[in-house]
Amino acid sequence: MINFIQFTMTRAVMAVFTLFIVSLIVFTLMELVPGTCAERYLAFKNTQGSGITVEDIEAEKRRLGLDRPFPVRFGSWIKNIVVDGDFGDSCILRVSINELLKERFFISLAICITALIFSYLIAIPVGIISATTKFSSIDTILKFISYLGIALPNFLVALCIMLFMTVYYGDTMTGLFSEKYQNAPWSVDRVKDFLSRAWLPIFVLGWNATAFALQTVRALILDEHGKLYVMAARARGISGMSLLWRYPAKHSLGPVINSLGFDLNRIFSALPVVALILVLTEAGALLIEALARSNDQQLAGAIIFLLTATIVFVNFITDIMLAIIDPRIRKGVMGGD
Repeated sequence: MINFIQFTMTRAVMAVFTLFIVSLIVFTLMELVPGTCAERYLAFKNTQGSGITVEDIEAEKRRLGLDRPFPVRFGSWIKNIVVDGDFGDSCILRVSINELLKERFFISLAICITALIFSYLIAIPVGIISATTKFSSIDTILKFISYLGIALPNFLVALCIMLFMTVYYGDTMTGLFSEKYQNAPWSVDRVKDFLSRAWLPIFVLGWNATAFALQTVRALILDEHGKLYVMAARARGISGMSLLWRYPAKHSLGPVINSLGFDLNRIFSALPVVALILVLTEAGALLIEALARSNDQQLAGAIIFLLTATIVFVNFITDIMLAIIDPRIRKGVMGGD
C-alpha cells in the first residue's frame, strides 16, 4: 500500500508539473502574438470609428498590467486561475471568460467524452470479434469498416449526414439547440431538445475515434493471442471465452486504457472543424473564433489550458487504473502478486 501511495503521489506531482509547463508554453505563445491585448482591442475600436492615440494605447497597457515584467504577468495569470478560478476578460469581447465558457466548455467536454465512450463501447467488443473470429469474411468486413472510418474525415461525414437529413427530413440538424430553445434557460424540454441534436456531433466525432480504437484492440488481441502464456493456458484445458477474457483481452486493455487521454485530445482537436460545419456554439467554435478571426489570445489560451488540464487529469486517472487492474504493474507498484 505504501508503494501505491508513493506511485500515486509521484504521478500527481508529474501531472501538476506537466500542467505548469503547458501553461507556461500557452502563456508564452499568447505573449508572442504580434501586438498586445491593448493594441488589438484599440485597433478593433478604431475600426468602429473611435479615434485612438498612442497615449490611449499606453494607458490601456497600464490598466491591463501589460507594463509589468513577463514573470510577474505569468505568475499573476496562474494565481488567478489556480486560486480564484478566474481566467480574466476576453481581449476583444471585454467580457468575463468564465462567463463565456461556463456552459460552453462543459457542453463541449460532455460531447467529447460521450463520443469517446461511444467509440470504446463499440471498438472493444468489435475489435475482439475481428481478432478471434473463425470466419475470415467477418474479419474482412470489420477491417473494411475500420479502414473506412480512418479514411473518411470527420467533416466529410458531417456534411454527408447533413445532406441526408436535409433531403429526407428537411432539417440540417445544425446547432446544439433548435431556435426555440437556443437562449432559453435549462429545463427538461431544453435537455430533450439538446439530446435530439447532440447525437450528430457525438456520432461524427466518435466515427474516426472508433475506427482507430478498433484497429488498436484488434492488433493487441492478435499479438497477445499468440504468446506462450496463452498457449500454456490452452494446454491446461482453458479454452473459449474463459481463455479469451482471462488472458489476451485482459492484458490488451492496458494500452487501450492508457490511450484514453490521447484519444480525448484527438477528438477535441477535431471538434473546432466539426463545430464550423454543424454551426455549434460551444468551446470548439469559440476556439476557432479566437484563433482565426478575432485574434483573442486570452480566450484561446483559457480554452487550451482547460483542455490540457482535462487531458492531464484523465491521464492521471488512467495511470491509477492501470496500477490497480494490470497485475504486471500492480506487482511493481503495490508489491503484490
